[in-house]
Amino acid sequence: MLKSLLACCLGASVLLTSFCASAEISIIPEPQHIEAGHGSYQLDANTGIDAPGDARAREIVSFLRDAIRDQTSIRLSESVHAHGIALAIDPSVKGDEAYRLSVTPRGVIIQASTDKGLFWGVQTLRQLLPLEHGASAAIPAVQIEDAPAFAYRGFMLDVGRHFYPISFIKKQLDLLSYYKINIFHWHLTEDQGWRLQINRYPKLTSVGAWRTEADGSRYGGFYTQAEAREVVEYARQRNITVIPEIEMPGHSVAALASYPELSCTKQPPPVPTTWGVFKDIDCVGDKATFTFLQNVLDEVMTLFPSPYVHIGGDETPKDRWKDCASCQALMHEQGLKDEEGLQSYFIKHIQSYLASKGKTLIGWDEILEGGADKNAIIEIWRGDDEARKALENGNRIIIAGPFYLDAPLDKLTVQDIYRTDITHSTSPEDDSTFIAHRAQILGAEAPLWSERANPFNAESKMYPRLLAFAENLWRSGMHDDAAYADFQHRLQAQYSWLDMQEVAYGPENHPVVDYSFTVNVHRDGWQLQAKRGFDNLKNHYTMDGTEPTAQSPLFVDEADIRQPGTLKVVPFRNGLRYDNATNFTLTNNRALGKPITFADTPSPHYAPGDVLVDGVMGSADFHDGRWAAWNDGDVDATIDLQQDTTFHAISIRFLLAPDSRVLLPKRVTFFTSSDGSHWVQLYTNMPEQDLSSPARLQQIDFRSMKPIKARYVRVKAERPSSAPATFPDGAKNIWLFADEILIQ
Repeated sequence: MLKSLLACCLGASVLLTSFCASAEISIIPEPQHIEAGHGSYQLDANTGIDAPGDARAREIVSFLRDAIRDQTSIRLSESVHAHGIALAIDPSVKGDEAYRLSVTPRGVIIQASTDKGLFWGVQTLRQLLPLEHGASAAIPAVQIEDAPAFAYRGFMLDVGRHFYPISFIKKQLDLLSYYKINIFHWHLTEDQGWRLQINRYPKLTSVGAWRTEADGSRYGGFYTQAEAREVVEYARQRNITVIPEIEMPGHSVAALASYPELSCTKQPPPVPTTWGVFKDIDCVGDKATFTFLQNVLDEVMTLFPSPYVHIGGDETPKDRWKDCASCQALMHEQGLKDEEGLQSYFIKHIQSYLASKGKTLIGWDEILEGGADKNAIIEIWRGDDEARKALENGNRIIIAGPFYLDAPLDKLTVQDIYRTDITHSTSPEDDSTFIAHRAQILGAEAPLWSERANPFNAESKMYPRLLAFAENLWRSGMHDDAAYADFQHRLQAQYSWLDMQEVAYGPENHPVVDYSFTVNVHRDGWQLQAKRGFDNLKNHYTMDGTEPTAQSPLFVDEADIRQPGTLKVVPFRNGLRYDNATNFTLTNNRALGKPITFADTPSPHYAPGDVLVDGVMGSADFHDGRWAAWNDGDVDATIDLQQDTTFHAISIRFLLAPDSRVLLPKRVTFFTSSDGSHWVQLYTNMPEQDLSSPARLQQIDFRSMKPIKARYVRVKAERPSSAPATFPDGAKNIWLFADEILIQ
């Protein structure tokens, strides 16, 4: 029966016409060659599947049966006499992931030279099915010959900063596979959390998987080895390879918090609650470090059969190595000229160990610093210059920088991703290296770093941008206006399917929602505005500190908030929650909504200066839109209370984040005036500048036992004029970040 069905399908191909004749065919990624024909095949409960008898073919048949049942409600016949769909291994189909798909009124056949190709043919067939349930389903006649342009089409999920449950990961594997993304890069360890059970080192998960947040709550989680195997197997069945990443020698504070003897200082750091680059890294001068890492990798390699292991290697400050006697001794022993050479020594040691186990090392492009072995695969995130270095060094590369999904939706749009050409430089005049070394470009990856991504908002960052990424990597070379218009047309047809899968996808080119405040005209509260990315998005909120639900009070575009307190807002759409709660602390005071002027205008890259008098407190994240900032300048702010006003206290908050060059002021002074010209100094404070401190908030308070009466209040904060020798680049490029000025 298989041979006769094949003959019928191929013989009917003469009836096929141009693709544009069939508007209902909207496949992403678009196949390399596709022609639509006349008529359709009617799939119903009498349809059966012919396939090879090996184990993988049986898995694919079972997968296809389940997919058809879920999407159409049709249960295919399991009778050996029932036919209609045929899967066939055909060595004439060239390419490891290539396939042919033929649909005629007589039946459906998928041919490939490997089971990978058969599976991708099945995924394409799924996109030809109608979304409606019924007793039968019409599959449009079509002839497809297809293969990917790039072998490596990856998505990376960072589970270190935010933890994602297994159910979320499996859902994403289903979606990635549907769009033929074949690599899941699982970023399992970070400064902020170690997420994989290692039996030999239990403290990695009993200590390193958890952190104490600023509010005292305990946050974290980890995956057991059984769960890791479960994910790997689930991915394998869907044609996806899982590549683990174990960060080293930097981004390893969670590991060092668990086993501080592996650090240069031998002192246990806390698991960080903030983001950034931390100085505590693996001690390269201690042989125990390599013993530990090799033991960890031994367990990792038993869990992940992937030929690749990612070891990070990025953002590794060398401060601790410079001050470490054993690291310096190793550097001299090996004849290395600097600490960059130590990094290269470290990477090559780990690479050699992985190679002895049959594994290929992948690392971020910093592993080129000091020299990298050409057999390492380099993941490029810092741009064309790093790509050129790697290509000229003989390395194979993966392009990641243009596809960072944590970028705001309006800064990295669907169109931006679609039109990025990874085979060429962004500067055409410097394109020769890319052209000469085209074969070394394995493909690309779209990473989702999780500083600002969580299980509720991650999908809005991933989709629909991952569909543009999938098309880009599968098709390649299709980046002009006409091609994008065609992709856009096909993209619209995908939204109904994403809705069926309950995917909380985002808009194509602007944020899901932006919240902003204005002070009410009568200064008796606030108006919260929501600029929505979807017309049907609703904002649910609470004022009592509890988490909003779909049953909480809601607003669409704006809400009047009359009382100070803790406001929490969560966007919902189609019954799906789109984010963690956005928290606002609202504080009423005499400066609320009053005019404020500055001697030195705040930086336009952060919030405007009037956020200092809007009564909305900033969080520890200086990107939250609540902080005004000055770069190499002083804060000199004057508030006009508009009439003589009696008060007892003045306060202002500053942020300290040394790793981001955000320091506390050298001196903070409060003044008052009745006429705006003659000033009385009330108070001066010189905050302690602890550059070893993690990011924290510093409030400067003045309180008078006697009432003060004035119309104008002036706050002056002077930037540091000097910095310790250990602080990189000294007292230049220093930022001051100021929060609410409260007059009470």
